Amino acid sequence: MIEFIIDLIRHIVKGNAKYYMWLLILGLVILDGILAYLGQAQDGLIVTNMRDQISWGFYISNFTFFVGVAAAAVMLVIPSYIYHFKPIKEIVLFGEMLAVMAVVMCLLFVMADMGKPQYAWHLMLKPNFPSSLLVWDVIVLNGYLVINTAAVTYVLYRAAHGKEYKMSIMWPIVLLSIPWAFSIHTVTAFLYNGLSSRPFWNASIVAPRFIASALCSGPALMIIVFQIVRKVSEVEISNEAILKISELIAYAMGVNLYLYAAEVFKEFYSHSIHLAPLDYLFFGLEKGGTHHNVLVPFTWVALFCNLTAFIIFLMPKMRTKFSILNIACVLIFTGVYIDKGMGLIIPGFVPDTLGEIYDYLPSMSELRITAGIWAVGAFVYTMMIKTAIPIYKGELSFLPKEHRRKLTAH
Repeated sequence: MIEFIIDLIRHIVKGNAKYYMWLLILGLVILDGILAYLGQAQDGLIVTNMRDQISWGFYISNFTFFVGVAAAAVMLVIPSYIYHFKPIKEIVLFGEMLAVMAVVMCLLFVMADMGKPQYAWHLMLKPNFPSSLLVWDVIVLNGYLVINTAAVTYVLYRAAHGKEYKMSIMWPIVLLSIPWAFSIHTVTAFLYNGLSSRPFWNASIVAPRFIASALCSGPALMIIVFQIVRKVSEVEISNEAILKISELIAYAMGVNLYLYAAEVFKEFYSHSIHLAPLDYLFFGLEKGGTHHNVLVPFTWVALFCNLTAFIIFLMPKMRTKFSILNIACVLIFTGVYIDKGMGLIIPGFVPDTLGEIYDYLPSMSELRITAGIWAVGAFVYTMMIKTAIPIYKGELSFLPKEHRRKLTAH
């Protein structure tokens, strides 16, 4: 064990100039985020642009988005473990590690939104279970983190001993992880869906839209990450696996856009009083002689990104060209990030219960803390990849060194 830990540290600290530069950049961004968070903890949430009118902002927007990224690991788990699709089976571990990273980021965004970390104890000391959806969200998120961490740890543990993992152990984890992946985003959707005083969220279509959009943005990020992994390492990730994921994205994006269109039609065609939030998103609202349209550019950019990406993914000749595929992945990630983040959270508060309109954009403090959390996620994933790759290659194991050389040579 001691030798394994020493070798692990040696592999983590070893790298080329690009690797050290990457860690330096992440470290600086994390440090800046910590400094911004300390300022927020000292002065309170007044340093953010959140107010009574809009009490959830950029933190919860990112939280909602990354819950979807975490849930998207199921797109690899099902074809890998259920249908034994070999190209994806070889990379499913990297998808599960991405889920671990995303859940860690989700928990950090919740802590940032609370203002001070000790406030979390109020939920732990007096959990209003089972009536509180917030408690359910805590359970499903932490449970999903434990499930994916257990899967990753077990597979790497067996690989470090030069053995294949046993399906008798993995099968219960897989059977639990699939419905759990859907549950984390469903419960998150119910947090908004159950607020009857917020008509923008109080719609039954919210939960299925959450799932559909998650199965677009998460796999799109995976495609980018997998290409980076195989470029900077000797891990073999076949084009067949990446192209199969892109095909699955095309189906999910079609469902997502269909649900989105159904929601837009219902609101604009009925033209009820509940149209205001969606009107604010697409065209802005007039109030007291002021035209409130701060989110309008973001909304149209998101719509353009999603539609353009869907057209690309829908055409096999285009999505099989990696240069075009990567552009489409960036467009989907950007479009869903805007639509599911600021495009979902802010309009739910506009107008507020008194009819007031408060134009919200994140403050510099919020941007710095968010960037720090993104950097933490990237650092966590980098460390997991840096550990997993040498284990896969046989360079890092519990086996004696002479056995390790034979395994590597083989």
